[in-house]
Amino acid sequence: MKSLWDDQEANQYQGDLPQRVYTSRLLGREPSLVLHGGGNTSVKCQVTNLVGEKEDILYVKGSGWDLATIEAAGFAPVRMPHLLKLSKLTQLSDRQMVNELKTQMTLASAPSPSVETILHAILPFKYVDHTHADAVVTITNTANGEERIREIYGDHLVIIPYVMPGFDLARVCAEKFAAEAHGGTVGMVLMNHGIFSFGAIAREAYEGMISLVNEAEEYLKNQGVWQISYGQPQKSTTENRLALAQLRCDASKIAGFPLVMRQYQDEASLSFSQRPDLAHISQQGPATPDHVIRTKRLPQLGRDVADYAKKYQEYFQRNDGKSGEVKTMLDPAPRIILDRELGLLTLGTSAKSTAIAGDIYQHTMAIIQRAKGLGGYQALPESDIFVVEYWDLEQAKLKQAGNPPMFAGEVALVTGGASGIGKASVAQLLKQGAAVIALDIQPNISELHNRPDFLGIQCDLTDANAFKQALEQGIAQFGGLDMLVLNAGIFPVARAIAELSTLEWQKVLNINLDANLTLLRECYPLLKLAPKGGRVVVIGSKNVTAPGPGLAAYSASKAALNQLMRVASLEWAKDNIRLNTIHPNGVFDTGFWTEEVLEARAKHYGLTVEEYKGNNLLKVEVTSQDVAELVTAMASPLFGKITGAQLPLDGGNDRVI
Repeated sequence: MKSLWDDQEANQYQGDLPQRVYTSRLLGREPSLVLHGGGNTSVKCQVTNLVGEKEDILYVKGSGWDLATIEAAGFAPVRMPHLLKLSKLTQLSDRQMVNELKTQMTLASAPSPSVETILHAILPFKYVDHTHADAVVTITNTANGEERIREIYGDHLVIIPYVMPGFDLARVCAEKFAAEAHGGTVGMVLMNHGIFSFGAIAREAYEGMISLVNEAEEYLKNQGVWQISYGQPQKSTTENRLALAQLRCDASKIAGFPLVMRQYQDEASLSFSQRPDLAHISQQGPATPDHVIRTKRLPQLGRDVADYAKKYQEYFQRNDGKSGEVKTMLDPAPRIILDRELGLLTLGTSAKSTAIAGDIYQHTMAIIQRAKGLGGYQALPESDIFVVEYWDLEQAKLKQAGNPPMFAGEVALVTGGASGIGKASVAQLLKQGAAVIALDIQPNISELHNRPDFLGIQCDLTDANAFKQALEQGIAQFGGLDMLVLNAGIFPVARAIAELSTLEWQKVLNINLDANLTLLRECYPLLKLAPKGGRVVVIGSKNVTAPGPGLAAYSASKAALNQLMRVASLEWAKDNIRLNTIHPNGVFDTGFWTEEVLEARAKHYGLTVEEYKGNNLLKVEVTSQDVAELVTAMASPLFGKITGAQLPLDGGNDRVI
């Protein structure tokens, strides 16, 4: 563990709160300290208010912010005197605590203060840092974890037995700290939870954390458990996409809504999934209780989702009501699956939550294996984990989350996604909550979006093997396929039939028709497993119903593709797959229409370029965005009872009408 402090960088952050921002980000850069919203930091400041009074304010990390990217606005300012008074109460419910914290904030627009705000307030230091450092959590999650912590740190740390975060933890810490802290105290360990460091200046607290965690890492190295032996895991050489889609389908049905699923087949994930003692070491519980919100308490072993759901319901029934308050059961679908052949699989309501679960469990696997080397991994009892999973504050967050996006948990594949209609469709599907696989022959497709719910793959769709590989990659990333947008195609130079070569004819049909047959055939078994039913949207053309001279190959290819859609809609309705076609005309913001081509076509009709763009009955221009919005509508419940349909999007064409 190395300090990332940089004097030149630090000088850009002048003042108590900016320094707090800087060192918080340094902590957030290191995944083995905090992951995805984990950890807390604070600073105590004296601030002059609007009426000229000086107030002692605690700036503490606000709910929903991540230390890696936090800004000054991510810290909630809370009045210190009231926090100290609250800490002396004998009891305070979660709801009361949240209310008290909000009423003592000095900025109404600030995020809600952390549930550990009172704990930060009672520690008598200006800067307080709290992380869930892997090395420390590894040691505390063993049978004699407290003994080992004392062996490492002596009396330099105050050790707190596990108490659920919130007021009770703050009260216990206040009592223990007052009784045990001394001039040489440099930190505090919360068993099965994390570690605190503090200081008079930001750098002292930050580098104190680095030093403390480094001691834990050195201890693990000295015990010979730091390096994990992965052996030689066996990686499947067969195609897995159908097995993955089936597993995702099963999990989604149990959940009651679509889930995104991601596959990990790296050496560490496969090795852990193939351990002979997996049934024991993986079924103890999460590394820290707050991980349960992302991963559930236990991973599923193998592919029997129904059995996992049954066991989860039994876990809920064993623990529900113990606190005197009856809870509403969350969905019983797994969020982590370990399978000998498929490796590590993570699930979530979005690609982002799925990736977060993956990050957390990859760290958990290392923690479990290192702890085993110390005598055995030992997580908290299930009753403690249940309390966090069904915590009032977490339940309230779920209720306040609102309705999910229309395509939340669903996966779309768009061909020709690098430009024009395809690019606009990708953006619109992402906007509506879908995870999107985009294919294009252009290499820039991989850089179209930098976000966890997008995967751009360069692929020549006329190469069936290349498409299968791309499909395998896409399903490994997102777990299945719900929507297919057939957009890729070519618009050849106008040529009369008398001058049309067989080679050119075959090239157009190969791209516009034959490649789409391959796509439909290969995607069919995946679309059958779509939790809400499969959907295919075909980007056709006005030329299907109103062909023009000089475009025989293009018109014939699009007409044949449209006929293919109609036959598929007859054959696939029994599988709850619906297919529909959009027939655009003159979408001029695509790669087909260069300025030179536009000017030439407009001149041919005796029109200006602007007149040509609106050369339809309604005198409107049809854009890629217009088509993309109709694509998402056709894939939505709005078209849920329509299949085999063709819809013109052309501003009204007298020949089509």
